[in-house]
Amino acid sequence: MTDFCLLTALDLAQLVRTRQVSPLEITQYYLDRLGKYDQTVGSFAHVAWESAIADAKQKTEYLVSLGNSEPLPPFFGVPIAVKDLNCVAGMPVSYGVAALKENLATYDDGVVAKMKAAGFTIVGKTVTSQLGSFPYTEPPGFLPVRNPWHLDHNAGGSSGGSAAAVAAGLVPIAQGSDGGGSVRTPAACCGLVGFKPSRGRVSQAPVGDYQSGIACHGPLSRKVLEAAALLDVMEGYITGDPYWLPSPDRPFLETTGETPGQLRLAYAFSLPPFTSTEAIQGAVAKAIAAAGELGHQLEETCFDVTKLIEPFAQIWKAGVGASGIPLPLLETVNQWLGETSGTAGDYLRGVRDMQVISRHIVGFMEQYEALILPVFNHQPPKVGEWAHLSPPDVVQKIIEWIAPCPPANAAGLPAIAIPVGFDDQGLPLSVQIIGKPAADATVLALAYQLEQQLQGNGPRQLPTQFMP
Repeated sequence: MTDFCLLTALDLAQLVRTRQVSPLEITQYYLDRLGKYDQTVGSFAHVAWESAIADAKQKTEYLVSLGNSEPLPPFFGVPIAVKDLNCVAGMPVSYGVAALKENLATYDDGVVAKMKAAGFTIVGKTVTSQLGSFPYTEPPGFLPVRNPWHLDHNAGGSSGGSAAAVAAGLVPIAQGSDGGGSVRTPAACCGLVGFKPSRGRVSQAPVGDYQSGIACHGPLSRKVLEAAALLDVMEGYITGDPYWLPSPDRPFLETTGETPGQLRLAYAFSLPPFTSTEAIQGAVAKAIAAAGELGHQLEETCFDVTKLIEPFAQIWKAGVGASGIPLPLLETVNQWLGETSGTAGDYLRGVRDMQVISRHIVGFMEQYEALILPVFNHQPPKVGEWAHLSPPDVVQKIIEWIAPCPPANAAGLPAIAIPVGFDDQGLPLSVQIIGKPAADATVLALAYQLEQQLQGNGPRQLPTQFMP
């Protein structure tokens, strides 16, 4: 049997398109891997054993009845996982709350409908931190999500389940969402590509936005081209969206593979007022050296996020109350966030202050095509490492760890995490690229260029214990 887990989602789509393999073969292969490995990493909240096989059988039968020249959706028959903050009709949606494990969704979120239309087979729902609140994924009542590269460490969050599933080869690609680094942080923890699109690029339909545009859906993949291709599926206006961007003239998959030309790039080894560890700064140094070899102009400079911390935390806290889930059902830190979230006036002042600071961030980015900086300030903590701390201390730890991520959410900027190697513990190292407003194509093209410079086109690898 072909080792499908060593192939990209684009490779798998091409195998189906050329009739070299059936959707049923691929889906069964990944479900077998899920059965073998998921208890080790704890990445899935729900595995759709029956519906995934039924969908794959239907697709396989459709292929048999179709002429070889007939076009297919871009990811026809390719398995994908959906984060458990999003609704897939007929599947549970718990938001990481143990009391809601049996809560069945009655509709598809807009981004899920787009993925289905693109031909994906949804094999299940991946574990999220409770309400998506945290950059680690250890919700009570679920297995903690572990980093496939080092099982003692967490996989990041809140899209930790999606990241761990892709990193362990349990799915070829996955959907996540990012409201403060929740795609980029787990991607960096797990050695993946994680892309946060510009505000308005991907719809939140059919629900509304209750955190003033800081959150959006994004892809988690092994390669930049895969992320671009999934963004092509996800992007686009849905009626009534409060923010939207026009679709690009050409697909992101097409423009990502093109040379972006000589760019003026800013870079920073740490994001003021915080300081990154030596290993994290070394990852940035590796990326900027590659950028210099490619001929880009580089300048060491960055904005300061000191004044963003308080208003962003205010909006983060308000998300707990906005969930409508009773506080007694939530874990201790979420309870504290809800209890200290303040009034509607506090929230609106936080939004105002965030928007003022965002103007300075966007103003800084007007001088540069992109900014290269860390994803977080130190490597991921171990599973349960912060469990003994008080809620205020946990929140402070979170702020100090992932501080480089929220500025892109606050200002609505495109941002990507890409892997650049490993540290001496075997944990992945990563860097972040932030772009100008709506410049998703430039960020992806630069990320692809750096990926090629740093990694080349070598075979896709998995952690040793997850190799086929």
